[in-house]
Amino acid sequence: QAQAAADRIGYPVLVRSAYALGGLGSGFANTKEELTALVSQAFAHTTQVLVDKSLKGWKEIEYEVVRDAYNNCVTVCNMENVDPLGIHTGESIVVAPSQTLNDREYNLLRNTAIKVIQHLGIVGECNIQYALNPESEQYYIIEVNARLSRSSALASKATGYPLAYVAAKLALGIPLPVLRNSVTNSTTANFEPSLDYCVVKVPRWDLSKFLRVSTKIGSSMKSVGEVMSVGRSFEEAFQKALRMVDENCVGFDHTVKAASDEVSPPVGYRGMSCM
Repeated sequence: QAQAAADRIGYPVLVRSAYALGGLGSGFANTKEELTALVSQAFAHTTQVLVDKSLKGWKEIEYEVVRDAYNNCVTVCNMENVDPLGIHTGESIVVAPSQTLNDREYNLLRNTAIKVIQHLGIVGECNIQYALNPESEQYYIIEVNARLSRSSALASKATGYPLAYVAAKLALGIPLPVLRNSVTNSTTANFEPSLDYCVVKVPRWDLSKFLRVSTKIGSSMKSVGEVMSVGRSFEEAFQKALRMVDENCVGFDHTVKAASDEVSPPVGYRGMSCM
């Protein structure tokens, strides 16, 4: 069945376990042999395996949206993964707000996010992830999480919008225009945050403690934590994050030899090699 689905979709394909967190049992298959190996691996974690079209290399964009029982909707934050699709969100460097979207792309995805949460009838908080073709405006919705997630925690800290608190109040039937923002104490929860600063999230790995473990990252999550930095520009926030994630790192190092080998294929410490 998996091979028939892959033949119909066309290689390469994404193989992943159903109902698994952290990308457990997932990977990309370019041939039938790789597909067979990945499906066997995925079935070790679940009884259902999904075979999807590969969108590897596309931009990965996220929106955090809230909706009350009266159909009022607010987009709290949008985020962009520095790493393209194919790298798990928990493994990727994430920037808020997005840095490479133009106004048309931003509003296209924002309006779609609002339509999705209204169509599904979600009351509370929702995380919507997109795959956006970097060469056009073609996009796919790759994930909808009608709950608080890792991205929700980042968005809440980045914007000062208490997503967990607001979601709990919305579940009680309180409308957004009435609910006060407990952080600012001067605005309502119906007010969309506007960022005049940049926030960067960098994952933290501890792979050096394990023998024979590959440092290459992919569709499954290996990171054990993350740091978040705030700056007036992307460059400032990125430098701060690198210094926080590794106490031995003082920021970008232009003396690292063969930096391109560490950036492609991606490895955990790839940010240290950027210039």
